[in-house]
Amino acid sequence: MDYQTQVFFALTFALSFVLTFILIPVFCRSLGKYLKDIPTALKNHEGIVPLVGGISIMFGFLASLTVIRFITNFPTGTLHNLRGIFLGVVIIFILGLIDDIRKPKGLSAVVRLIFQALAAGCLIYFNVKIQFVPEPWGTILTVLWVCGLTNAFNLLDIQDGLATSQTLLASLAFLFISLPSENIYVNFLACAITGATLAFWPYNHGLGKIKSFLGDSGSTMLGFVLSALALGVDYSAQNPLAVFAPLLILALPIFDTIYVSIVRLSKHMSPLHGSPDHVALRLFRRGLTKKQVLLYLFLGALILDVLAYTVTKSNLMVTVVIYLFVFIFITVFASFLREKVK
Repeated sequence: MDYQTQVFFALTFALSFVLTFILIPVFCRSLGKYLKDIPTALKNHEGIVPLVGGISIMFGFLASLTVIRFITNFPTGTLHNLRGIFLGVVIIFILGLIDDIRKPKGLSAVVRLIFQALAAGCLIYFNVKIQFVPEPWGTILTVLWVCGLTNAFNLLDIQDGLATSQTLLASLAFLFISLPSENIYVNFLACAITGATLAFWPYNHGLGKIKSFLGDSGSTMLGFVLSALALGVDYSAQNPLAVFAPLLILALPIFDTIYVSIVRLSKHMSPLHGSPDHVALRLFRRGLTKKQVLLYLFLGALILDVLAYTVTKSNLMVTVVIYLFVFIFITVFASFLREKVK
């Protein structure tokens, strides 16, 4: 990777960070009274919190990529991929924003899934999709992957900094795996979403007197962007099983979604019905503080990212051992959560 490319990556990150950081307090003051989250039985935060994190991240993210577009010469085909991602991001963002405006009722699950599938269709039309599976299964799996990750990050966003920290780690993992010579849109996309989420993080915890939540518009958008990032990286240069590396990078939101769904079904509840069965909440009830939960899940995701990177650079035997280790750990962890928390 040449010096000029490194500069453009750094500029993308910086623009996204600065724009998002500036816009959050502006939107809190101007839009906070219209977009707000009120504490409920399942939401124990203090006071009314503006839901403007998603708006700020969306503007910072898209604006930085737009600026870079006009000051660089992207390789042939890059803009084709980015157009699909831009369209999908806008659809997911608007869908989430309407859901935020209509809180606490929100949109129906059917409506959300229809438009999420439409956003996935935008990616597929612009050739951002699963390539290693023959059609039509590649298209079907792409839609399931995008819709699944989009909703997984919405479910994950139940504690300050959790969805944001997981996004930071995942986007950096995709960036490092994709370097030095990969689909160039992956690199710029990862830099932009990293800058935007890093700028939002302190406000999520309450920077000064300003506090904001992602809202559905933010959490679903982050999940969508990461699902698109995962589809643009070639993992299998060293061995074919490395193609499953994204499952390691995004293991926490995927595991949380599956675990919560299974628990709710076992209670004869709809998987879409809210309940305090998330991994983070169960760990909190086990006696950990919120900061400890955030730290342990951050470290866990970091270890999984390192293992994902190792998988893409290792032979088949090492990859099998890593997958087996992760499977055993997840099985034990799931058993721990089920047996220790009633």
